[in-house]
Amino acid sequence: MPRPDAGDRAADPAPHGAARDDAPAGDALGSFADAVLAVVADIPAGCVATYGDVAALLGTRGARAVGRVMALSGGTVPWWRVIRAGGHPPSGHGAEARAHYEREGTPLLAADTDDGYRIDLAACRWRA
Repeated sequence: MPRPDAGDRAADPAPHGAARDDAPAGDALGSFADAVLAVVADIPAGCVATYGDVAALLGTRGARAVGRVMALSGGTVPWWRVIRAGGHPPSGHGAEARAHYEREGTPLLAADTDDGYRIDLAACRWRA
């Protein structure tokens, strides 16, 4: 039995990395990315926000989309100030982030994790 959408390829999303004729213009994605980077640039030294916090400030629930923008930003903003919801630094960047936290006086807590610490979110969460 054929799949119900087998004859309607226009409705199928394009594979990852593939272009679609009806994909939003780069401006739509660029606007979101620009907004994310602007919010992150406003987070003061010694403060942090979660990926979800940044998304909420932009009126969306797209924490993962915020993470994607951060991953692709090339370090153009203080990336270490955007952390995971549990107070953990960005995945794979714990050692590098810790140097920034210590330099900025960001409160840290000992934790039984690969990084050995987490950020004291209650003490330094940024509220825009």
